[in-house]
Amino acid sequence: MAQINVDDFIQNNYKATDFSHLHWNGSFQDYVDLVVANPKIARNAFQRVHDMILSFGTSTYTEYKKEIVRYHFFDDPIQNGKDAVFGIDVHLMKLVNFFKSAAAGYGTEKRVLLLHGPVGSAKSSISRLLKKGLEHYSKTDEGALYTFEWIDSEPSEILGGQKLFHSPMHEEPLKLIPLDIRKKFLEDINKGQKDGHKINIKGEICPADRYIYTAYMEQYKGDWTKMVKHVRVKRLILSEKDRIGIGTFQPKDEKNQDSTELTGDINYRKIAQYGSDSDPRAFNFDGEFNIANRGIVEFIEMLKLDVAFLYDLLGASQEQSIKPKKFAQTDIDEVILGHTNEPEFRKLQNNEFMEALRDRTVKIDVPYITRLDNEVRIYKRDFNSEKIPHVHIAPHTIEMAATWSILTRLEEPKKSDLTMLQKLKLYNGKTLPGYNEDNVKELRKEAVREGLDGISPRYIQDKLSNALVKYGHIGCLNPFMVFNELEAGLKHHSLVKSPDQLDQLREQLAVARQEYEDTVKNDVQKAISVDESAIQTLCANYIDNVKAYTQKEKIRNKYSNRLEDADERFMRSIEEKIDIPESRKEDFRREIMNYIGALAIEGKQFDYKMNERLHRALELKLFEDQKDSIKLTTIISKVVDKETQEKIDVIKSRLIKNHNYCEICATDALNYVASIFAKGDSAKS
Repeated sequence: MAQINVDDFIQNNYKATDFSHLHWNGSFQDYVDLVVANPKIARNAFQRVHDMILSFGTSTYTEYKKEIVRYHFFDDPIQNGKDAVFGIDVHLMKLVNFFKSAAAGYGTEKRVLLLHGPVGSAKSSISRLLKKGLEHYSKTDEGALYTFEWIDSEPSEILGGQKLFHSPMHEEPLKLIPLDIRKKFLEDINKGQKDGHKINIKGEICPADRYIYTAYMEQYKGDWTKMVKHVRVKRLILSEKDRIGIGTFQPKDEKNQDSTELTGDINYRKIAQYGSDSDPRAFNFDGEFNIANRGIVEFIEMLKLDVAFLYDLLGASQEQSIKPKKFAQTDIDEVILGHTNEPEFRKLQNNEFMEALRDRTVKIDVPYITRLDNEVRIYKRDFNSEKIPHVHIAPHTIEMAATWSILTRLEEPKKSDLTMLQKLKLYNGKTLPGYNEDNVKELRKEAVREGLDGISPRYIQDKLSNALVKYGHIGCLNPFMVFNELEAGLKHHSLVKSPDQLDQLREQLAVARQEYEDTVKNDVQKAISVDESAIQTLCANYIDNVKAYTQKEKIRNKYSNRLEDADERFMRSIEEKIDIPESRKEDFRREIMNYIGALAIEGKQFDYKMNERLHRALELKLFEDQKDSIKLTTIISKVVDKETQEKIDVIKSRLIKNHNYCEICATDALNYVASIFAKGDSAKS
């Protein structure tokens, strides 16, 4: 058994120098020197959040001919992707643009940021990311920020009989510069600073700090230089758990909640000490607005708040100040972030008494994902071989659950020749004849509410978990097990409001089942027709016939050595596999020959893998030719001769090696595909 010496481990892995660096303190002059050297220290909350997001880097990609910026911060590099947000980069760009505008002082800093979207659409994840990012950023040199505390050599009456009094709202030290000389101070300190790096001081210190400031100024008869000797500046590390710079407010029972939870309350124990309930030292500046100063405050399900709380938001956003009980307006510097779902937002829109709040709100939509690849990433984050080593998840299991979830979120296409599944594939970057990027962009534009309705990722995650518990003992989880769980849960799903909606969800599940049937057939077909030499021979034969056909030549029969016309029946047997109609066969053949000719000019040789459609057609043709020799349908009869069993074992091993199947799901896939062909054969007879 391993032994560990805790003292040695801590000494080798934990550096006391890091602690002292993060807990720096110094005089007011020391702080001014730091600010002159690095003006970013004195940024406001919006500037800090914006810079924090950018500090993790960006990358760009093009979608529908538009450049999209991906902010790597939303990949959650801090916790290795635990709260990563996928598939809504356009909406995240709007979010970052809000912070960019607010950081520049263009007006959005006086607004409440409201994340709006259906349940389970990552609103809370984005909020957690922003709070977590600020905590992390405040510990870096780039994100360093500072506050101050009051000190005295002896217990002081001014400090309530103590030697130390912390600034209760973690105020910016530069706010101690008197208002009447602040403008001149800023002019001097900003000399030589580039635009965008200039220091600004906004607002005044909180009532408690103001009381102490005034008392020391009176003691020293207005000598500010003596007063400031009682100020010690220190590094400020933001922490949600310690309620420093990050606040979270959640609606509760109206009878047990009042606005003091936002703006602080009187400390009745201290009234006897200070003699008055209007003495700021007898007040706890510990409301969520108070403690979130310099950072961010999150309002969970914001529009479920009582109206009295929403009124507090008006001043906090527009005036950037709050009104604690029995004290004057108090300046705050913080991002106010709320999130809500659609029914609550509609209530706000319909409430004429809340017009003021609507006017002070910037709404950012956070819809469901409508791109399959990104939806799959959500589930693979939790359901993978590392987290679930004892159960193998069969190929396509997660993809099929994700396919259904996205089908429920899409709007019916207005073009009658386009199915919902085809629309899903177009959104996922696949190509379809007659559709280009402009067409797909138009499809997205005409579907105004797409992504705001449908099944949430939480439902899929819950049912995947249920299926793992129910079928985990088998050792492999396949799509049919998950389909069964998804369908069974619909009867009790709280968001299914009508029988028609239930029927529609079941129909969409049937589409996903059919897609899996086609996919698993494809896997088995590939495993059977994996013989590359056979495909190359088939391809060479097809190309020879196409060449003879397009150039109106004869082709020599290798057996009889006679010149014959191109084998039309053979060519069509391949082309029909990929649904090329009789009317389009000449175009397809010319397209192939033109491509081969263009390659020849460049000195390159044609390979069937270069043309995806032809590759698929050759695979399907080879599968059809070999299917009968393998006698796949005999699997379900359970009477298989030795030669056939050997061939089946080879197919199974190919599924395991090339397509990530295990012994269990490879057997299930072969049995299922065999049953499909058995039905097909019986139907033909």
